[in-house]
Amino acid sequence: MNAIRTMLLLAALTALFMGVGWLIAGTGGALIALAVALATNALAWWNSDRMVLGLYHAEPVTRASAPALHDLVAELAGRAGLPVPKIYVIREDQPNAFATGRSPEHAAVAVTTGLIRLLSREELAGVIAHELAHIRNRDTLIMTIAATVAGAISFLAQFGLFFGGGRDRGPLGVVGLLLAVLLAPIAALMIQMLISRTREYAADRTGAQICGQPLWLASALEKIAGAAARVEMEPAERNPATAHMFIVNPLSGRRMDSLFSTHPDPANRIAALREMAREMGQRVPDGPAAPAPGLPRAGRLRRGAARRGPWA
Repeated sequence: MNAIRTMLLLAALTALFMGVGWLIAGTGGALIALAVALATNALAWWNSDRMVLGLYHAEPVTRASAPALHDLVAELAGRAGLPVPKIYVIREDQPNAFATGRSPEHAAVAVTTGLIRLLSREELAGVIAHELAHIRNRDTLIMTIAATVAGAISFLAQFGLFFGGGRDRGPLGVVGLLLAVLLAPIAALMIQMLISRTREYAADRTGAQICGQPLWLASALEKIAGAAARVEMEPAERNPATAHMFIVNPLSGRRMDSLFSTHPDPANRIAALREMAREMGQRVPDGPAAPAPGLPRAGRLRRGAARRGPWA
């Protein structure tokens, strides 16, 4: 099913590319846009993960540089039946995280330093388990392709604004150029909306199953949803088409893009996780969803330096 969705998305993006090219420079522009679209689709298929990680200046970490964080990811990956993904840290104060990669064998998980500072080890485990669920559900390919190609569409429209004059102007003239420029950000928003919100619910549920404690993720979402709205992440503001990749919306709300939220309401996600905990026979407090103490019996996660912070 994901393969079919990916192919349909690529076809729609190619048609959108050609439409923008036609508005900018007529038939010739549409043909050039087709060539660019095919090249971009191929590039996104193989390199979109590296491109997205580059946009956020993500830094790779190893067990030598971050043993507690590495061990946490490795233990959860084992629980999920996945290869250990590459691990990256983004030096941003906003607490957030995302997963990327075209397959479980070519996957990466990135977390911000703000997330590591804010969350307890159990809450961080809930977030990482959520991202591993995206990898196991093979959501990451379509998410990273959408982010890469949406950015390329915006670039094409901006290129047309500055270089679309002269005899090669499209059949609608200046109106066509303006339409292309206006359609590009809308197209980027629609691409984000194509990334179904149900995937976040599915990743929440699968992630809770991986770590064994739905309240860990519920507690993390309570903390990071509020903090992310207050702390701006400049790379996300510059690249709003990547917003759907994060566990919570990274946009501050000052851009029009935030009007089209790519994420379910955190309160609804938290309520679903609390209900899942009840179904599992776990005690759910009436107040905030504080994480249950301790770790699941099956394969306890290593403590070590984690109390000093998983990034230590």
